[in-house]
This record gives sequence, C-alpha cells and structure tokens, in this order.
Amino acid sequence: MHAYLIAKTAHLFFVFAFVASAFYLPRILVNLAESRDDGPAVRARLMLMGRRLYRFGHVMFGLALLLGVLLWLGYRVFPGFPTMVAPGSGWLHAKLGAVVLMLVHFVVGGRWLKGLDQGRALPSAGTLRWFNELPIVLLVAIIWLVLAKPF
Repeated sequence: MHAYLIAKTAHLFFVFAFVASAFYLPRILVNLAESRDDGPAVRARLMLMGRRLYRFGHVMFGLALLLGVLLWLGYRVFPGFPTMVAPGSGWLHAKLGAVVLMLVHFVVGGRWLKGLDQGRALPSAGTLRWFNELPIVLLVAIIWLVLAKPF
C-alpha cells in the first residue's frame, strides 16, 4: 500500500504540473496575438516562454502517464497493490478519453506556437480566449469522473 500512495502522490503532482502548462500555454498564445505593437523583444520573450512551457508540459504529461499506467496495472507487479480494473470501471475509460482531449488541446496550442516560427498567423485573440477555456471544462469533467465514478 505504501508504494501505491507514493505512486499516486507523484502521479497527481505531475498531473497538476501538466494541467498548469495546459492552462498557461493558451494564455501565452493570446499575449502573442495581442503583442503585434509591443515590439520584437516582447514577442521573442513570449515565444521563448511558450517553447519552454510546451517542452515542460510534455515532460510532465509523460511522467504522469507512466505513473498512471503503474496505478492502473500495478496490481500485476506489486502484491497488495489496489486495482482499478474491475466491472464498473467505465468511468476510467471516459476519464482517459477526456485526458486524451486535453493532450490534443495542448498539442494544438503547441502547433500554433511552432507555426509562428514558420510565418503562419495565429487565430484571433478572441478565438484564442475561447481556446483558453477548454481545459477548464475538461478538468472539471475529469475530476467529476474520478470522484463520482458514475459508471
């Protein structure tokens, strides 16, 4: 049980770090879309911040994923490790679907950021503001599915 609690704590830590980057990357994109008049130094700083955040988010997602797989299938390796694989664990599949959608959202934001280096334009600031709200909806759904386990 001790290994389970350590793995779950680390998993949640890395999930929080990934979600923070998923929340902040679209905000950097909004700032980039609105920084046309702020000069090249401001844009360069925002681009650097965006690239570093995108890399950080991927690392955090990878670590959260590895620990999530351990939590999911650890019962096969560690004796006494609790399992989530049982009848009535359809909530887990729905949660994983929402996690995939959050990752896709993050990757789309990263592609837009990389497109700026290639001369492509960003969507409008208004569109990016709406894009910024999507991870909140996904996070609420994920938390509800984990806590309520409705099916």
